[in-house]
Amino acid sequence: MRVLGINALFHDPSAALVVDGVTVAAAEEERFSRRKHGHRPVPFAAWELPELAARWCLDEAGLDVGELDAVTYSFDVDLARPADEMGLFDPWDHLRQTYAREAPGFLSTALPGLDPAQVRTVPHHVAHAASSALAAPWVGEGEPTDVLVLDGRGECASHLSGTYGGDGRLTIHHTQRLPHSLGLLYEDLTDHLGFLRSSDEYKVMAMASYGEPRFLDQLRSLVFATDEGGFETGRIDWQTFAKRLGSGEEWTSDHADLAASVQKRLEEVLLDLARGLRARTGNRRLTLAGGVALNCVANTVLHESSGYDEVWVQPAAGDAGTALGGALHVAAQAGDAIVPMTGADLGRGWSDDEVEAWLRRAQVAYERPADVAAEVAECLASDGVVAWFQGRSEFGPRALGHRSLLAHPGRRENLERLNDVKGREQFRPVAPMVRLERAGEIFSRGPIPSPFMLFVHDVDPAWRERIPAVVHVDGTARVQTVDPEREPLVARMLAEFERRTGLPVVVNTSLNTAGRPMVDDPRDALECFGSAPVSMLAIGPFVVRRPAVAR
Repeated sequence: MRVLGINALFHDPSAALVVDGVTVAAAEEERFSRRKHGHRPVPFAAWELPELAARWCLDEAGLDVGELDAVTYSFDVDLARPADEMGLFDPWDHLRQTYAREAPGFLSTALPGLDPAQVRTVPHHVAHAASSALAAPWVGEGEPTDVLVLDGRGECASHLSGTYGGDGRLTIHHTQRLPHSLGLLYEDLTDHLGFLRSSDEYKVMAMASYGEPRFLDQLRSLVFATDEGGFETGRIDWQTFAKRLGSGEEWTSDHADLAASVQKRLEEVLLDLARGLRARTGNRRLTLAGGVALNCVANTVLHESSGYDEVWVQPAAGDAGTALGGALHVAAQAGDAIVPMTGADLGRGWSDDEVEAWLRRAQVAYERPADVAAEVAECLASDGVVAWFQGRSEFGPRALGHRSLLAHPGRRENLERLNDVKGREQFRPVAPMVRLERAGEIFSRGPIPSPFMLFVHDVDPAWRERIPAVVHVDGTARVQTVDPEREPLVARMLAEFERRTGLPVVVNTSLNTAGRPMVDDPRDALECFGSAPVSMLAIGPFVVRRPAVAR
């Protein structure tokens, strides 16, 4: 079956293509339009469809619209209710629901040749659940797996707990009705701390590590799990804990303590939900999706203490992943054997000849070294910063060795340096990538392997002074393990860097600057390299150098 999945209604519009149970392509519209998150999650933008991403998915597979068996849309408007009935202040939500109701017509206009009758709506949280449980590494083994979905909101809920049987069918155990929402709670805090709602929640998670959870007792009476398998989130007057911050205004210890308190309470409630689900089912595997599943600190708590043997998180856990989940859901319902998602590199890629044509068109001096991995390792060992553009781009918000900025982890000042390069706040951490076989001697507590950078790990005290650039203030790091069989070029670069420095770790952060989507095509890479103080661009087998950058 050939199924094109579409996510559009809230944020991170995206498209994904599943053919005979195999995920062929998946991409977010922002990578094509160059608008961060595609559009803002407001009703007036809900009509905007991921046209560019959808057309690319079809082109990648060599399919015409008429060859599709179905197109999915990850929102079922028949499940929604007026915003005021759901306890939400969203006076224009009816406009969003109108757009959702008219989605088949809009899609047939955006994709000429599509019969509107081919469009199938998939409930938002079911699409989230499928994106995780039907993409997990153990899909097809016949063992049931539990799934937790938590985000801001879907049609009328903010949470789903369920179980996928060995036949790929979902049994829903509980959904949490709005207005109670852990995702919206975190969004409200994000806004109160002066950051952009539905965009900058990861900044709150980073700030939390600088604080102490001294407001935790007050929050426990307002935010708590229920006996039925859901939770309540009472109305919180944030001003009683810390004054509201304007954009760019300096934060204080009160703000860090508030972030730490909410983060800790989130972890506690998630742990209650996961333990309750496991007590109900007795299953040993858990998958996570929804925007809350991008909280890597909370994910590690679940890995450690939920009682599950394995916890797997969808790398595109936010709304973008519902395009994939919708397609997987319909394919599974049709009886297709679903193949596990082996990596996040599901976006655009270019041949060596195509990359070289871009370099010639840009009229930049470039060279083709004998081994680009060794050339990059040499630059990094000399304390250069490298823009790394290799293979197909990543689906989801994490740079995983395809569109990355790389640096030496042994120089503490490289954290500040990279934050300056990217134009972002100095409290923001950067992450380590490490060869899989070396990870266990340096990092503990979180799961290994951890290929998608969705858990935090404790850094062994003996290594903290050796790789200080990637060690967060609380002694943890958000690790990406690199399997040489899955990522041979990245693994070879890491081995070459270790041969020169004795360090099996390289700093990895996303290849972009603040407020812009991650670099996706060669033009984006050249523009980023031209505007940021970066020593080298490694693009395919080629390198572009610039004279030493003054610091």
